[in-house]
Amino acid sequence: MKEKLPLSKQIAYSLGQFGWSLLSGIIGSYLIFYYIPTKESGISIFIPQVVFIGFVTIIGAITMLGRLFDAVTDPWIATLSDRSKAKKGRRISFMQFASLPFALTTVLVFWSPVNGESTMNAIFLTVMLLLFYFFLTMYVTPFFALLSELGHTPEERLNLSTYISVTWFLGAAVASQAPLLWNVFQGMGYSTVVSMRIALSILAVIGFIFLLIPVLAIDEKRYCESVPSELKMLDSMKATFKNKEFRMFVFSDLVYWIAITIFQSSLLYYITILLELPDTMFGILFMGLGVGSFLFYVPINIIAKKIGKKLLLIIAFCIFLLVYVYGAFLGLMPLDTTVQAYLMVLLAAIPMAIFGILPNVVVADIAEYDARKTGIRREGMFFGTRTFMSKIGQMFSMLILSGLLLSQGDVSNELSIRLTAVAAAAFCIVGLIFLLMYDEKKILDGITDK
Repeated sequence: MKEKLPLSKQIAYSLGQFGWSLLSGIIGSYLIFYYIPTKESGISIFIPQVVFIGFVTIIGAITMLGRLFDAVTDPWIATLSDRSKAKKGRRISFMQFASLPFALTTVLVFWSPVNGESTMNAIFLTVMLLLFYFFLTMYVTPFFALLSELGHTPEERLNLSTYISVTWFLGAAVASQAPLLWNVFQGMGYSTVVSMRIALSILAVIGFIFLLIPVLAIDEKRYCESVPSELKMLDSMKATFKNKEFRMFVFSDLVYWIAITIFQSSLLYYITILLELPDTMFGILFMGLGVGSFLFYVPINIIAKKIGKKLLLIIAFCIFLLVYVYGAFLGLMPLDTTVQAYLMVLLAAIPMAIFGILPNVVVADIAEYDARKTGIRREGMFFGTRTFMSKIGQMFSMLILSGLLLSQGDVSNELSIRLTAVAAAAFCIVGLIFLLMYDEKKILDGITDK
């Protein structure tokens, strides 16, 4: 067994998550808001706001294509990483190459070449979004594979996952402060669009710096048992899906991502339209969600070791269902709208903490179980397949979301916005059903040294 990863290196590893969480948070939080602007936002229209076959919008089609491309490249990058014999390690070398273009394309997604509504902007957005997702995959898939390799026991993997959950929320929380930052530049006299671009550029530079920390700090060959796999991509994917417990868990995870992406991408609409609060409230609520979740990280780590990860995930699904139903009635309850917003955050804090920590540990446990049974270490493919499925879920969520938002012909229509919460609740139920079919005991028995 390789040398145990010291605490300083565990922190360095987790800071990479801060970097990519910040960059992906920018796209996840502001892409739809930027390209389907409300009248109140002050953002110009850059791409045609048309709907095909009743529900497919141009931005929906672009994001769906981006997610499909992203999903397809996941197993490819995972296979290349699993088979890599690079001198710096089969994971770190990919992360190093991806860092700069990952940060750069994050900004360019919002940098439309034509100042006004244009098909050229839609084409440019498509190219930049495809490149963004490609470099995201090139960094994130090897990054998660390291979780399984740097942690040599279920407890070590749980601890690492707890750390990266903290930095994920910190990165997403910083991304959520973009409205506060771009309001500063608006106060200097810049237009909303220019202010957004400056703010997002600053955040992208910060994200890039953090992407490099694990690349520079961790000697992969010292701490990881990096034995290259000889399996080709399709053979490796087939072998991965033969694992029944992985299938059940990953389908649950896919549906979870559909639900959470629909809900999170709608938050700015909930805040500005349903609750009639300023867009800066988004950052305040996200910080509140992060702080609230932090309070549960240590208890969740302890409880998961005692009662198991599956039961906690079931509880999280049930609470999320309540959150989504609650979201559908925002602005209609006899409470101050600010109070309604904070109650939503309070409800969501526990399940966000649980899902922030446990799914990666479950996949790492399954990958370890598979390695012990087959003698082949394919951590990259397990995490690559998980991200493949999650991105398929996010792809469909964007298609569903954009269709719902424009279903009444006006993105400011309350009914359209409320329907997004209803859709999230429905998918949440499906995800819970799949999770109930996952056999956690079988996996843990298979990786516990007796």
